[in-house]
Amino acid sequence: MVDVLVTNGPWLIGIAAVFGFLMAWGIGANDVANAMGTSVGSNAITIKQAIIIAMIFEFAGAYLAGGEVTSTIRKGIIDSAYFIDSPELLVYGMISALLAAGIWLIVASALGWPVSTTHSIVGAIVGFAAVGVGSDAVAWGKVGGIVGSWVITPAISGFIAFMIFQSVQKLIFNTDNPLENAKRYVPFYMALAGFVMSLVTIKKGLKHVGLHFTNVEAYALAVVLAILVGIGGMIAIKRLKMDSQADRQTQFGNVEKVFAILMVVTACCMAFAHGSNDVANAIGPLAAVVSVVESGGQINNTAPLVWWILPLGAVGIVMGLAIFGQRVMQTIGKNITHLTPSRGFAAELAAASTVVIASGTGLPISTTQTLVGAVLGVGMARGIAAINIGVVRNIVVSWVVTLPAGAGLSIMFFFMIKGIFN
Repeated sequence: MVDVLVTNGPWLIGIAAVFGFLMAWGIGANDVANAMGTSVGSNAITIKQAIIIAMIFEFAGAYLAGGEVTSTIRKGIIDSAYFIDSPELLVYGMISALLAAGIWLIVASALGWPVSTTHSIVGAIVGFAAVGVGSDAVAWGKVGGIVGSWVITPAISGFIAFMIFQSVQKLIFNTDNPLENAKRYVPFYMALAGFVMSLVTIKKGLKHVGLHFTNVEAYALAVVLAILVGIGGMIAIKRLKMDSQADRQTQFGNVEKVFAILMVVTACCMAFAHGSNDVANAIGPLAAVVSVVESGGQINNTAPLVWWILPLGAVGIVMGLAIFGQRVMQTIGKNITHLTPSRGFAAELAAASTVVIASGTGLPISTTQTLVGAVLGVGMARGIAAINIGVVRNIVVSWVVTLPAGAGLSIMFFFMIKGIFN
């Protein structure tokens, strides 16, 4: 059936490109809105500023660090050996997976549900492989690990966020002189943020650019950067004009201003790491289609990227965020619990720390679930009444629905596409 690929090659690549763009659009609308939601929700930056920051850093992450080569089959979820005799099935499947995941992400974004883009595409790929080819083609152990991560990741990031926020309360807000203590301790939080963010960027963002660091080098570099950030923070805070004799309320307001500066830095790093990491969800299947079609049916585990694929993904992500990202930002930033810059900072730092821990241990994680867990942790630090349980329930339901929704749509599209081309 390889002649199908030869005669319809340009059509298949064109359709895959359109659906890949749709998927990238969905990632922008849903995932990027997560990364920016805490900053916007705590009023550290406006929606307009968030969109501009995300455009620059997501694009830079996706384009500079999104990878020369992408693994065609994300996270080894399906075994390509099953497709060697019928490579066209892999092409149809990847096209239907992109369409399915893209549609699901756009529906979820319209409803304001923060779901996982990784899980959407994984569900879609598992769906067409299990039904279209055979359940043996799916690595079910890997799928099980992903389902397990639904509980583990939010729990880890929630715990870290709870601890960070409690320490901010103890060291700064619950003291007699919050402003003096903020000047004393915030540089340490800045250094910690610098350390975690450098690790995220070095480990997740730069490995594709050909900059490979050993673990020791990565940590050493992160420590140096952390110290520099801390010193920079001290200088910046000293220059802020603030009255330490003011009443406590004014002091609290001033302390939040200091944290607002921090939030902008964490938002930039999260956007860069996210762009470099998650653009693969949109372009991996697309690269697979291009590689199989252009090689006349050969299936490889990794595919070199054609020049137009990365910009397509990067532009899609930015447009999805700009046009459609506000609802998910609203959910994360405003609807789960009331965020201030210090709370938002605790949540972002916890989410970034969890990403570092996970990439070190190889846990499959979802940025979305990490961040939601962190926001919940910050809410918990103020007592269960501070959390909007109804919103949390809807979010959890949307997570559970993501894998089956992706799978169901992709099975349907798979048989449609197969029927059209065969």
